[in-house]
Amino acid sequence: MEQTKTLQLQHYELLYIIPNKFSEKESDSINEKVKKIITDNGGIITHSEKWGNKKLAYQIKKFNYGYYNLIEFDNNAENLKNINKALRMFNEVLRHQIIKKEHKKPGQIAKAKKISQKIVAKNEQKQQKEREKEREKEREKEREEEREEAKLKTKKSEKGKIELKDLDKKLDEILETKDLL
Repeated sequence: MEQTKTLQLQHYELLYIIPNKFSEKESDSINEKVKKIITDNGGIITHSEKWGNKKLAYQIKKFNYGYYNLIEFDNNAENLKNINKALRMFNEVLRHQIIKKEHKKPGQIAKAKKISQKIVAKNEQKQQKEREKEREKEREKEREEEREEAKLKTKKSEKGKIELKDLDKKLDEILETKDLL
């Protein structure tokens, strides 16, 4: 019974940070060393990601930035202690964390897809409503501008009419006066 427990592989995720005092190429060689630590201790690497140089949430060993890396691997629980110990002793790694990751069953994956589809649909509806509101605001602005233009035109035409009437009166006054010459 104990042999089946020790031989049973679990899925783990390792997140570690390399200080930014190293260049990209140097961080790649450090990544290879970390992968070698895992494989030397019986681990089978299933996935590896580089997240790049990012700002740390707080200063660690006088560093504000570091290269984040993620490795998923399968291993048994006994070898995990050795990996943890080796990573603690490895000076090129600022911090590391290993967590047990469960494999998702098909039912869980389907449920997660449905939930994500609902979320996407709701977000699309919100965006559509926001777009409609923006369009309505733009239409209202255009209508308001048209009203303002129409008011200005009517004011100008009224001013023009008033001026013509005034001009006619002045002309009549001038013509009626006897002192033209």
